[in-house]
Amino acid sequence: MTVTPHTASKRDLRFVIIGAGMAGLLAGLKLQSSGTQSFTIYEKGATVGGTWRENRYPGLTCDVPAHAYTYSFEPNPDWSRFYAPGPEIQRYFETVVDRHKLRNRIRFNTEVTGCHWDGLRWRLTTAGGGEDVADVLIAATGVLHHPNIPAILGLECFAGETLHSARWNDDVVVDGRRLGVIGNGSTGVQIVVALAERARELVHFQRSPQWIMPVNDFAYSDEEREAFREDQARIDAIRFGEDYWSGIRRFNEAIIEPDSPAMKEIERIVLENLERNVADPALREQLRPDYKPACKRLVYSPSYYQAVQKPGVRVERDRIAQVERSGVRMEHGGIHPLDVLVLATGFQTDRFVRPIKIEGRNHATLDEAWRVRPTAYYAISIPDFPNFFMLNGPTAPVGNFSLIDIAEKQWAYIEQLLAPLRDGRATSVSARHDALAEYESRRIAKARTTVFGSGCTSWYLDAEGVPQTWPWTYDQFADAMLQPDMAAYDIR
Repeated sequence: MTVTPHTASKRDLRFVIIGAGMAGLLAGLKLQSSGTQSFTIYEKGATVGGTWRENRYPGLTCDVPAHAYTYSFEPNPDWSRFYAPGPEIQRYFETVVDRHKLRNRIRFNTEVTGCHWDGLRWRLTTAGGGEDVADVLIAATGVLHHPNIPAILGLECFAGETLHSARWNDDVVVDGRRLGVIGNGSTGVQIVVALAERARELVHFQRSPQWIMPVNDFAYSDEEREAFREDQARIDAIRFGEDYWSGIRRFNEAIIEPDSPAMKEIERIVLENLERNVADPALREQLRPDYKPACKRLVYSPSYYQAVQKPGVRVERDRIAQVERSGVRMEHGGIHPLDVLVLATGFQTDRFVRPIKIEGRNHATLDEAWRVRPTAYYAISIPDFPNFFMLNGPTAPVGNFSLIDIAEKQWAYIEQLLAPLRDGRATSVSARHDALAEYESRRIAKARTTVFGSGCTSWYLDAEGVPQTWPWTYDQFADAMLQPDMAAYDIR
């Protein structure tokens, strides 16, 4: 039931945001700029940055051009490189928080453990026994924060030092030692490139090789950074320019139409990269994938093929049988003695806001709602979970582009859902069951035809092998975020 106009009165809403990574900070900055007085950001870590705080491994770099990986309202003229290293990105978020005096809105080292809808508001509990209430709950937890530890026999028996890429220990010595790196997504590739010359020996374990997209990374000079400071149009030409966005659109076309000319062009580039840059025919075949390019998230690297051809570096394609005290034993015999074992094995990407226990209307739980797969209407709202909105939630676009831009478009959509709550026409808003069912039916059918569904394993796939992604064009997503179809929402 919608509240009739004559009974409506404006409300001062209380907001809680979960997570102080890129998306949670965006929500806080937007609320603050709109004049909202009552909001708190809960962050389980000791500072901001999310995945850029958690990940500190050698070689960490964003594969989106640095000037495109900023808030639209906060350009940064001081990036050191075209592709910014992780520590700089972390400092960028710290700087933005301090410039906007947002830090006093954040409760650090405070993990939210439960959220319960009492019929009017959300009631929250934290790990330390704290409590809070909110009219609106914003989940900005992202997906890259629950490390995935592989189920390898004997992993706990290794006598050397074991590191997950998202739990890097700077006290562990890697120089001059025997290193093993398990996993060859972007993280594994970056670590191998960074450590290939520092290690005495390095083994890169990879059951399924990756297609590598060559990129040109370069440092900005002092003069170029000064020019960026003096003229923001130079920054805008990179982050909003046709070169960047035409590339995004071409790549997006290839993803959703695997037989398109755009995909043929990607295939040509990555194949040429392999053929031209790996001299040894045997190694070249070891590094040749057996699936279409971009079926897994494309790995961007200017120098991976050069790194694995260095003396002392070996690519291992055999299956791991088990980890022993001295190293890694392979299924077909032989053992790789190691001093340090690096797990570049990614994250549990189906968790999102979980393990927080979310209980909505009529005792609905998020675990039950996501029993088959995590989903949300247009990646933002879930039936029976009133006034609960997600940024970069399940089925949002993912790929080789800026998730900051995705989150900004989502926030513009969410702000419109907040309007009936702010002006007193309603007390709750959530997606309708039939709207989500119709959306998911269309999405799943189309997702299966994208390159992500063309026959490889990747973290994009859900438990039933369905790509957990937005399967239409980037421009269609932008259009969908312009204005919600309010008929698709249960407004009470």
